[in-house]
Amino acid sequence: QVQLVESGGGLVQPGGSLTLSCVASGRPSYTMAWFRQIPGNEREFVAGINGYGFNRRYGNSVEGRFTISRDNAKNTVYLQMNALKPEDTAVYYCGAHGRAGVFSGAKMYDYWGQGTQVTVSS
Repeated sequence: QVQLVESGGGLVQPGGSLTLSCVASGRPSYTMAWFRQIPGNEREFVAGINGYGFNRRYGNSVEGRFTISRDNAKNTVYLQMNALKPEDTAVYYCGAHGRAGVFSGAKMYDYWGQGTQVTVSS
């Protein structure tokens, strides 16, 4: 069983930066990813990283602005978000699975955190 706890969300102005953290208990080598969701929409893949950190994927809308990283010694995955836009506003969720590969489909992830709200507004 893996438990995920996200933190770091908040209110930020357009163009600003924010870093999200996700602490995982149980299996530090799992593939982990960030998704985001606004009411009425499906979860959108933001970024993912494999267990050893050498395979990373990004969603098209965040490529070049967001960076995913992990510190396995701290069982933590980070999402550094720069040049934030109002359309980045969403609840951000951390997901994890124990299979090989970084998947963009939310259904491929077995474990989820409770989410953290990110609001980009002036």
